[in-house]
Amino acid sequence: MARMKRIRIIARGRVQGVGYRMFVRDAAVRYRVGGWVRNLDDGTVEAVLEGESGDVDTALEAIHARGSSIIRVDAISVIPEPPVGENGFSIRR
Repeated sequence: MARMKRIRIIARGRVQGVGYRMFVRDAAVRYRVGGWVRNLDDGTVEAVLEGESGDVDTALEAIHARGSSIIRVDAISVIPEPPVGENGFSIRR
């Protein structure tokens, strides 16, 4: 049985107003990860990624957005959380 994993991330850099939330959603869907993403008032982006451990790790690597000409992720803080059975992925306002 696959090990489930849930992480909360805070992304810093040029991550608001550049399509980063949609980028995170697309990566989560691509790697079969549940959760959500939203902008925070301080200019950072918060997201929760939950799924099989390897899928979460792959999605986390993808959301660094290396190679993007618009998005610039300077740092991602990762906080482990207990899995809650998150299904689907949403963009929160």
